[in-house]
Amino acid sequence: MAIIVKNTTITNVLDLLAPHSCRGCGQMGNILCECCKNNLISNRINICPHCKTTKTTAKCPFCPNLPPTYIVGKKDDLIGDLIHDYKYHSVRALAKPLAEILHNTLPINQDKTIIVPLPTTNKHVRERGFDHTYLIAKHLAKIRKPTYKVQKLLIRTKDTVQVGSSRHARLSQAESAYDINQKITINPEYTYLLIDDVWTTGASMHASIKKLQQAGAKNIIVAILALS
Repeated sequence: MAIIVKNTTITNVLDLLAPHSCRGCGQMGNILCECCKNNLISNRINICPHCKTTKTTAKCPFCPNLPPTYIVGKKDDLIGDLIHDYKYHSVRALAKPLAEILHNTLPINQDKTIIVPLPTTNKHVRERGFDHTYLIAKHLAKIRKPTYKVQKLLIRTKDTVQVGSSRHARLSQAESAYDINQKITINPEYTYLLIDDVWTTGASMHASIKKLQQAGAKNIIVAILALS
């Protein structure tokens, strides 16, 4: 009888046996070399993901309801290629460098901070073999310990897949797609760092921000790897 092995398992074995080459320049040694990593960090964009205007600070002056938001780059650049390999080719080794990029994009904050990854659909977790946003969050918390920790504060109420949907459909879906995990208590004195990989319409992020605010979160920060 033939043994069926998941693609993610094969990928993980190959990652251990074969030497990595940089996804940016092709240099052998690391999956993302320090030079390419530093280029992404130093060239991060200062654009409001909602109104698309250039801003000089993390807080957009034209979008008062949007918390301070940090974005690394655009989806059609290298950061988008990294996310694609990470999510759709199950290159789990990219989780750590992506977390390092977020770490260097965000300001240093010594306050108690809860990293809240936007939850992935159960369908995608099964397909990929891991929760891609949660894994990045775990690496980020390790870098910024001991004041940072990860909590699955947001939960999916349904497995609605938004890829390909119109903005109106995404906004409608997102309103009921997330809820607060009732097993976790929000502390209004803590900072809550919402992270996601790609901002497309912003429907998921806006809905998540609203849920956190309704539950009592006062200080919210948003971090996005790529703007679509």
